[in-house]
Amino acid sequence: MSGTYKAIGINLKSSPLGESDRLLTVLTEEFGLLRVVAPGSRKHKSSLGGRSSLFVVNQLLLARGKSLDKIIQAESVESYPGLSQDLAKLTAGQYLAELALYQALSDQPQSELFHLLREHLSRLEQFPAGATLPSLTHATFHLLVLAGVAPQVQSCCLSQEPIQPDFTHSDWRIGFSITAGGTVTLEAMEQARVEAAAHPSPDRAADTAGSYWQREAQAAVSGRFLPKTPELFIQLDAIELSLLQQLSQPRLIQDFLQADELLLQPAHRHHWLVLERVLRHYAQYHFDRPIRSASLIDVCFNAVDAPSVAISHDAIV
Repeated sequence: MSGTYKAIGINLKSSPLGESDRLLTVLTEEFGLLRVVAPGSRKHKSSLGGRSSLFVVNQLLLARGKSLDKIIQAESVESYPGLSQDLAKLTAGQYLAELALYQALSDQPQSELFHLLREHLSRLEQFPAGATLPSLTHATFHLLVLAGVAPQVQSCCLSQEPIQPDFTHSDWRIGFSITAGGTVTLEAMEQARVEAAAHPSPDRAADTAGSYWQREAQAAVSGRFLPKTPELFIQLDAIELSLLQQLSQPRLIQDFLQADELLLQPAHRHHWLVLERVLRHYAQYHFDRPIRSASLIDVCFNAVDAPSVAISHDAIV
């Protein structure tokens, strides 16, 4: 199909192509993900040079090609220069870009994802450095909600009983199970283990090996069902559960900042590290892809005290 068309899009990925071109992966509002060529953009005086940078939002005029479409004209609408001035913010932006790439579709409008990503990139840029990790955690949860795979956090995934954080006992804990889909009471987990021990399945696949979706498909073909016994990923305290249950609120971090909320202070960074790690592994499990920028998040926030977990999904490919 020949001709030209217009789209507004944000650059999420870039790689060299040929001697002077760039191959861009662009999330557009009208057409979803596009892989397009920015011809001559690596030349010193190219008008497309800055417009092909990461996170730049452009109004594009594109020409259809046999294999790849080409950018004829680009007019910048928005960029986020503050992200490139702070390593933690830039890494958090790349993290969100990866999540957006994993859930974006091609040849379909992606208006909600397009605007949600822009909103959270803007917040990352504008908020103080102390809010970067909470903002990343907040944005990750919202992207999971939009993808339709957000964890269940208001009730137990096994018993379906509502869960309320107990701040009166310092040793109170609640479980989080990636395979179950969210929060679980420790009592329900123990009951599930007892029932599984009483009725073992010889076809049980290791939860940490290979692709979950591949194992599920193989089980369906063979007429078997995967076991429903969940694995406990981590235990959360009352503060962490409370924060997790509030992440669905659209203005949570803004409200915290306006109220000078102590939960954004360095003393509570560990709680945000726990929640980021939980949502990171949860997202990798459901998208069956690694978030490669996440390793830099650990470096940026000196996550030496980040939670140790029984299951690692960082190796998912």
